[in-house]
Amino acid sequence: MNEHYHPPAVELAGEFAQSESNPRQRILVVEDEGDLRQLNAEVLMDAGYQVKVAEDGAAAWAALQLHSYDLLITDQFLPKMSGVELLKKIHTTRMTLPVIMATAILPTWEFALHPCLQAVKMLRKPFTFEKLLGMVKSVLPETAGVRAEKVSAPNRARFHGAQQIFRRSFQNDLRT
Repeated sequence: MNEHYHPPAVELAGEFAQSESNPRQRILVVEDEGDLRQLNAEVLMDAGYQVKVAEDGAAAWAALQLHSYDLLITDQFLPKMSGVELLKKIHTTRMTLPVIMATAILPTWEFALHPCLQAVKMLRKPFTFEKLLGMVKSVLPETAGVRAEKVSAPNRARFHGAQQIFRRSFQNDLRT
């Protein structure tokens, strides 16, 4: 997959399209793996959220400086700035933002050293899209226009197939 290609439905930290009647909750997804970044963004958009993506910690930090978000979903192992480094910057600037760290290896030692990271919710990879949506729903209060219960029926089969491919790829990466 071409890392420079970004489908129109998933924008890089640019301007948000304004909703006509109800403002939707805005989520920044930070993931260096292009396919997973795209899938997570599509699942969240299908659930009614506005989603922006960043492919590394530095791009996420720049996006956070330019726009306000209702939730940050980040990986730990990112190019240019790790997820924990990003969270420390957020804390240092006193930015208030709920965070979900979606990662394969939980940085528990980092969290023990830095109490400011205790409020971060952890989502272990590989995860199901239902688990992702459930955690997002538990972190973000529901607002008008947002329904995050499940992936819609027309997209469920497509996401299930993609999820199986991701799991196999992830398991192969762990073996090597």
